[in-house]
Amino acid sequence: MINKFVSSLVLAAALLAPASLLAQTNLPVNHPALSPVVQDMQTIVKSVQAKLKAHAGKVTEADLAEDLASFDSLLAKHAGEKTDEVARVAYMKAMLYAQVLHDATKAAALTSQLKLDFKDTAFVTRLEKQAAAAAEAKSKQSELAAGKPFPDFSEKDLNGQPLSVGGLKGKVVLVDFWATWCGPCRGELPNVIAAYKKFHGQGFEIIGVSLDSDRAKLDDFLKKQDGMTWPQYFDGLGWQNKLAGKYGVQSIPFTVLVGPDGNIIGTDLRGEALEPAIVGALAKK
Repeated sequence: MINKFVSSLVLAAALLAPASLLAQTNLPVNHPALSPVVQDMQTIVKSVQAKLKAHAGKVTEADLAEDLASFDSLLAKHAGEKTDEVARVAYMKAMLYAQVLHDATKAAALTSQLKLDFKDTAFVTRLEKQAAAAAEAKSKQSELAAGKPFPDFSEKDLNGQPLSVGGLKGKVVLVDFWATWCGPCRGELPNVIAAYKKFHGQGFEIIGVSLDSDRAKLDDFLKKQDGMTWPQYFDGLGWQNKLAGKYGVQSIPFTVLVGPDGNIIGTDLRGEALEPAIVGALAKK
């Protein structure tokens, strides 16, 4: 949960901000390169992070009362300033409720107010575009419900060979969205490799969809993995990956398990949930 809040901070800082601001996110709070608004916001964020660490990531609204009041004071101090920087402060408060306090109602109310108060800012324009993209992705994900036919693709793998789930008809296929730069993906990889080694001879296949942007790094990574021999789709577009867009993938690792009949068995299967699903699917062959 701490990581999600940190990601929200980076997002809030990054939305339509100068590229230099991204490089400033780790600067000391009083660094002269930071504007007063950003300095004050970082002070609040560091306080929240300290409390999250002290409480093992579990805090209440009462625990953060002082920090929430600091957000309100900072917004009041810059009331009337309809700028991207002040909008980011309001957004950070909303994300605090959404990502840390898990109060979706309060977060939604704050976000709606933010969009009204800062409606003419580039920040809100970007925020609304992101919301529309998220809604579209959610709609695409609904097509991946268990029992539905897998909406197939027809692409080429890293070696230029035809790649599709339909091309593996009669097999149990795991479509695995991942990237070498994704820590959780790499953490899950030993489990995926073990499943492949154990069940490949029984008709289990994997198609990797890499969200990497550097082909050389991907090739080097694959060469060093013992048993990671399944085909990979790669287009070098990172989060703009063609297949990630097709299936509304917004976070990785993400998987889709397809049965021998071409119907979806489940999504986001990993860890201890993966092997039983594969076993059950193979039993239907």
